[in-house]
Amino acid sequence: EVQLVESGGGLVQPGGSLRLSCVVLGGLSDVYSIGWFRQAPGKERETVSCMTPGDGSTYYTDSVKGRFTIASDHAKNSIYLQMNSLKTEDTAVYYCGLPCGPAGTYGVHHWGQGTQVTVSS
Repeated sequence: EVQLVESGGGLVQPGGSLRLSCVVLGGLSDVYSIGWFRQAPGKERETVSCMTPGDGSTYYTDSVKGRFTIASDHAKNSIYLQMNSLKTEDTAVYYCGLPCGPAGTYGVHHWGQGTQVTVSS
């Protein structure tokens, strides 16, 4: 069974940047879609960004477009989320998960353990 391990969370000031990493144990070659999700206090877990490693297609929720970038590195069996121009509203626990779709978390079968991102002055 696939396992996902996130890292890279932390405390950052508004306007700052962080890069999250997710190691996909078993590799990316048989992964159709994968992405990032987040859950803020009192809110449901939501899709942030998805990608299809095979063809490079990507999806971003409206609130992060132009600020976040999803990428993959097959040699390292990893995906990344580069987060720039961070806002306090981005504060959440971020999870790597698959498969990934824009409608929500209903179809996700595998989750990482989560990594906390806190944007605060």
